Amino acid sequence: MNDTVTTQYWHALEDGRVQCDLCPRACAMAEGQRGLCFVRRNIGGRVMLTTWGRSSGFCVDPIEKKPLAHFYPGTPVLSFGTAGCNLTCRFCQNWDISKSRQMDRLADNATPERIADAAVRHGCRSVAYTYNDPVIFHEYALDVAQACAERDILSVAVTAGYVSPAPREEFYRYMHAANIDLKGFTESFYHRLCSASLEVVKDTLRYIAGETDVWLEITTLLIPGENDSETEIDAMTQWIAEELGTHIPLHLTAFHPDYRMMEIPATSAASLRRARTIARRNGLRYVYTGNIRDAEGQSTRCHHCDSLLIGRDGYVLTSWNLDSDACCPACGTTCAGRFDPQPGSWGERRQAVRIAGD
Repeated sequence: MNDTVTTQYWHALEDGRVQCDLCPRACAMAEGQRGLCFVRRNIGGRVMLTTWGRSSGFCVDPIEKKPLAHFYPGTPVLSFGTAGCNLTCRFCQNWDISKSRQMDRLADNATPERIADAAVRHGCRSVAYTYNDPVIFHEYALDVAQACAERDILSVAVTAGYVSPAPREEFYRYMHAANIDLKGFTESFYHRLCSASLEVVKDTLRYIAGETDVWLEITTLLIPGENDSETEIDAMTQWIAEELGTHIPLHLTAFHPDYRMMEIPATSAASLRRARTIARRNGLRYVYTGNIRDAEGQSTRCHHCDSLLIGRDGYVLTSWNLDSDACCPACGTTCAGRFDPQPGSWGERRQAVRIAGD
C-alpha cells in the first residue's frame, strides 16, 4: 500500500522551497525536508503526506473517553491516530505517539475501507481521529471519513484546532463531532508551552460553533500554576458562554506529570471542582471533571430544574433519565447534544483492534 500521497494545501516559493499551508506554521521546506509535524515532507517539489494509511494503533473505546458526554453516550468508537504533531506542548499526555519521529511506530497499515469495515464489524457508532492531531493527517482522515459515511459510521475529531481556514472548512464538512483541546486562555501560555497562538484556536472554535452543524465539546487540561488561576478560568468560561454558547459542554481535566513537565504536581480534585464552580457561575450548563473519580462532576443534570439526566461513574453510565426526545422528564427542557432514544452499553472497556492491510 502506498503510504505517501500528494497534499493539496501548499505552494512553491521563489527560492525553490515549498510552503505547507495546512496550518499557521507555514513550514517552508527544501527538497527532502520535513515540516515541524514531521509527517509532511518536500518530495520532488511537492508537499507529501508520508503517513497515509499508517497508524500507531486502533482501539475500540467508550465515546466518553474522547471525551464526549453529549454525543451518543455509551456507544463504542473506533479510535486511531498516526505519528507527529504540529504543536510542541511540553505537557503532552500522548507524547510517545504525537512526538514520535520514528515511522516504525506506525505498526498498522489500513486503507479507509478496512477501517470503515472494522468499525461496522465491532459495532462502533463512530470513528475517532485522535491520539495525535488529525490536522496533520488531513488527507488520510478525510478519506477514512468518506469511507465511513458510506457505511453510516460517524466521524469524530479530537484536535487542538490549530489549522488554517481553507483546510479547516474542508475538514469539518466531513466531521459529525469534535472535541477541541483549548489548552489555556492566554497568548503567553500558548507561545511558551505550545509554540502556538491562542487566537487561531479561538477562530476554529468560533467557526465550528457558528458555521457548521458539528457537535462541539471543549477540553481544558488544568496545569497547576500555569493555566488554573481563577482569573484565567473566569475569562475562558465567560468567553465560551458569550462567543460559543452556554450549551457547549466543557471538560476540565486533571494534569499528571509527563513528558517535559515532570516537575509540576498533579491537579487536585479540589482545583477541578473550583474551576467547575466558576464555569457554572458564568452560565455554562454542562461542565465536567475528568481524569479523577467524581460522579457528580461527570454526570449530566438538567440546566433548568437540576434533575439528574445521565449518571456517570468514570466512563460508565449509571443512570439514564432522558425521554425519547432528549428532554428532561421532570420539566421538559431539552438537553443539548446528539442522543439516541436509549444509550449504548459499551461501558469502560478498551479493546485493541488489529487491522491488517496490504
